[in-house]
Amino acid sequence: MSGTRIAARGFSQPTPTTSLSTADLERAAKPNLFNTLAELPALQGSTGRTTSTNSTSSGIQGLSSLSLRGLGTIRTLTLLDGQRVVGANVTGVTDVSQFPQLLVKRVDVVTGGASASYGSDAIGGAVNFITDKKFKGFKFNVEGGQTKYHDDEHGTLQAAWGKSFMDDRLHVTLSGEFMKENGIDSPGFGEVGPNGRTWFQNSAYQIRPLAQTTDGRPQYTVIHHAQQYQYAKYGLITNGPLQGTAFGEGGAPYRFQYGSGGVPTGTGAVTNCVNPFCIGGDLSGSVGAGTNLAMDLKRKVAYTRVSWDLDADNEIYFTANWAQVKSHFSPNPGAAKNANLTIQCDNPFVPASIQAACAANNITSFQYGTANANFPANINVHPTRTQRRFVVGADGKVPLFGKEWSYDAYVTRGENTTTINVHDITLNARYNAAIDAVRLPNGSIACRNPVAAASGCIPVNIIGNNPISPGAWAYIAPLNGPRQHTTQSQDVASLNMNGEAFEGWAGPVLMAFGAEYRREKYQVRGDPYGAGVDDLSPSSARYPADPILNSTVGNNWYAGNYHNGDGSYSVREAYLELNMPLLKSDRWGEINLNLADRPMKYSTAGSVNTWKAGATWQTPVDGLRLRAVTSKDVRAPNLSELFAAPVVINNVVQYQGDTISVQQRTVGNTNLRPEVARNSSFGIILSQPSWAPGFSASVDYFDIKVTDVISALTAQQEVDLCVAGNQEICGALVLNSPGNNSVTLQNFNLASLETKGVDVEAAYRTSLAKLNLPGRFTVRGLATRTLNFITNTGVVGTIPAEGAGVNLGGTPKWKLLAQQTWENDKMSFTLSERWFSDGVYNNEFIECQTNCPTSTIIHPTIFDNKMKGATYVDFGGSYNFTKQLQAYFKIDNLADRDPEPAPQANASFAINPTLYDVVGRTYRIGLRGTY
Repeated sequence: MSGTRIAARGFSQPTPTTSLSTADLERAAKPNLFNTLAELPALQGSTGRTTSTNSTSSGIQGLSSLSLRGLGTIRTLTLLDGQRVVGANVTGVTDVSQFPQLLVKRVDVVTGGASASYGSDAIGGAVNFITDKKFKGFKFNVEGGQTKYHDDEHGTLQAAWGKSFMDDRLHVTLSGEFMKENGIDSPGFGEVGPNGRTWFQNSAYQIRPLAQTTDGRPQYTVIHHAQQYQYAKYGLITNGPLQGTAFGEGGAPYRFQYGSGGVPTGTGAVTNCVNPFCIGGDLSGSVGAGTNLAMDLKRKVAYTRVSWDLDADNEIYFTANWAQVKSHFSPNPGAAKNANLTIQCDNPFVPASIQAACAANNITSFQYGTANANFPANINVHPTRTQRRFVVGADGKVPLFGKEWSYDAYVTRGENTTTINVHDITLNARYNAAIDAVRLPNGSIACRNPVAAASGCIPVNIIGNNPISPGAWAYIAPLNGPRQHTTQSQDVASLNMNGEAFEGWAGPVLMAFGAEYRREKYQVRGDPYGAGVDDLSPSSARYPADPILNSTVGNNWYAGNYHNGDGSYSVREAYLELNMPLLKSDRWGEINLNLADRPMKYSTAGSVNTWKAGATWQTPVDGLRLRAVTSKDVRAPNLSELFAAPVVINNVVQYQGDTISVQQRTVGNTNLRPEVARNSSFGIILSQPSWAPGFSASVDYFDIKVTDVISALTAQQEVDLCVAGNQEICGALVLNSPGNNSVTLQNFNLASLETKGVDVEAAYRTSLAKLNLPGRFTVRGLATRTLNFITNTGVVGTIPAEGAGVNLGGTPKWKLLAQQTWENDKMSFTLSERWFSDGVYNNEFIECQTNCPTSTIIHPTIFDNKMKGATYVDFGGSYNFTKQLQAYFKIDNLADRDPEPAPQANASFAINPTLYDVVGRTYRIGLRGTY
């Protein structure tokens, strides 16, 4: 029972827990257990290989991490056999892909606070993967498949072996796994979905300036076929008398076709368009669909457990796990420049007709934007995570207080190294130097900047579709691109004991107690062009010194954060848990009180205490049980929040009616305190009453309040608050210095969260023999109704935001999973339905078409605020050739249901992969055996 440390037969814990058995996991027939768990209604906001595909250096690309209640992966504790696992990145979250999945015999999803049992991070709950520790024999699984669109081909090979030796005292288990998912490649530029997918429409928000919303029309409109008019596929003049001149093959100029019937004004604006979008027109340069829809992902896992029985009740054991997860994807095609380039008219690459037009209009330069579609390759990112984890422990039974007690003691050492290599990405300074060309007296073309020219600069022609020479490409996008190497380690020593303390008036008082020490540490090193040149990232033959690059702060690459950082913290904790029978009566039933307390002391965040108080009542009504629990749970600041290397990415924000490019910087804060949550739930359980054999159901109400939430505002929120007069926020912004604009984000304990809802679970299993039909029939359903998900940023000038039902996020009002299975000894068939309800883009929007109130930062107006939910139907089955050998198949998203548009303020794929299936109908077949 993962929701408690007390292990005793017949004990009913008050904390709600959903369990998935081996049969449940096999019926789902997913290549990764993460995908099976992410479909559970209580799991909301989990991240996998279809999320973060637009990031170059976040460290979470391809990371399969679970999130309960939409509270985020950092507030969900993921365990392996009840033990912590070293984080897969500096936020401390684990990667389910690194677990030995074939040996998992059960997964417990604890949907209540579990900090009193396991410590920090279990605010939303805990997910515990429980392995078969005494597996004997041989088992395997072979699986393969692809989508309807003949992409994302994937295959899985898994095998495990276990055997006992030396009179059954020595037990050895080995397992190995290999999985490859080929992903869905970028289709490149234009309004086109990958490999025949037709749902991509370049959806986006068209946002009018706030000051113009006094006319009764809405500020926001969701548009399709959005055209970003600040650049074209091969270049566009975006301001001045030549605005609207685009360039094609060989640099030939032509009149750009603006959407919305737009006409350039010569001032950077376009009539009938709202910055930065027109609708329709020439969409060939669109970059929104250029992100990989799903990453290419490869996972390899090797695991062993060796145990020695000291006697019939006690063993010592050793486990070792090696896992490597590699992913590969492209975050975007080209490298769009949003009207932020200046081209000199005397640049020899400028066509003669444009040079003449410059002279006629008395200008010497013009503003320019391009998608850089003439680049020979797209940016491609290659994260690799390698885990090494070792556990040495002992478990068994010992006499204590005159009773027999169970114990488990272990020490673990875990390491995760993450290497991110980025290829075919440009250095900003070199790019800027290479595109600014000049003709020399001898007629040759060179870079205008003499320092750049002397250090190897080769001119690049971005005026139209012109091939870039290998030498020029090697100069602006060197072979050795950005590199980030992170090492994270975790050391744990733990002792746990549980048993019967004494006999009470209504039965035995059960107790569990223990102590734990944990140390977390990380170190990240970047390349000198990204991190800056210093002793930790020196210049080298791979990254030679370059006088035009910023050697002090780095940040020379087109995108990403590759800075150096390190930090560590330790925590000491102990816990005590009691289960006290208060009543045992034939007339009134049985009542048990469950109490737990866990003090913790962090080397950074100081002391904090967690506790739990719960009760269960087995009523005299046949099969009816009530449960209630309330707890104080915590999440201590993680290494990333405390000691993060500065995160630097490129972003765009709306400011004074314009879309401007900014450098977004995020830094750590060592003064952070732990987040504190109050988690309460009340449930009613009906378990197989005599009048309904085979039927069980539960309904649980939950209420989670989290204070001192560690969070930062988004860049756009900071800009909006600054415009509204918040001078503290303005101090973190630079917005009137083109080319140097920046937004600094920092974490503070300034926010709060509250979510309320209801979980419903029901199952019925029966033999069909009484209906003179063959086989057995099982139906199971799980649903979560999120009543509220309120976020309060804690910043003056903002209001609490309601996230329940925002389908752009991760918490729909309703999320349901239902399954119906027919089976006999030879075969089985399962029909599954996954559904979540209709929602909105944002609950703070005011929907109106005419006579709209004046829009405000807090309550913007929008033309249409409806975002549909989705229903997915899956179908699978299996056939037993023998008792040991089974073939199976699975079709996910049987109707090939398309995702709903998820608009953003900038050009993007406009999807929400945390809720919607973005891959499409997928076919899988497999063969599994156990001998």
